Amino acid sequence: MRPLFAFLSGSLFGLGLLISGMTNTQKVIGWLDIFGDWDPTLAFVMGGAILPMAAAWAYAKGRTPKLGGTFPAPPEPRVGRSLIVGSLLFGAGWGLAGFCPGPAIASLSFGGVGGVTFVAFMTLGMFFAPRLKSRLESV
Repeated sequence: MRPLFAFLSGSLFGLGLLISGMTNTQKVIGWLDIFGDWDPTLAFVMGGAILPMAAAWAYAKGRTPKLGGTFPAPPEPRVGRSLIVGSLLFGAGWGLAGFCPGPAIASLSFGGVGGVTFVAFMTLGMFFAPRLKSRLESV
């Protein structure tokens, strides 16, 4: 049952990305172009994600999932080196390519060589990130 709900929620997420235009790199780059042809629509997409997630965190507090396991812990509210470095790397990749992880994966079906290249290097980054993080924490 759990894989079915994972498939359904992932499909809903991908459909939302497609309908909102977030799989279009030009729309994302337009959001980042605040001194040029700025496109504010990404703010509505982010709000459409953040508001329901905040409600879901509040609802899930003190509950257990119906399909077993546990809910993930809320993110650490403290701003630290990992958050800052991760945010800078994420933002640089997002700004240079116009992709973030969800839309990049959704774009594999139509994104051409650019989308495939981005996902390949994103996967490499995910593989090496824990090793790099442990080295940075030991310094």
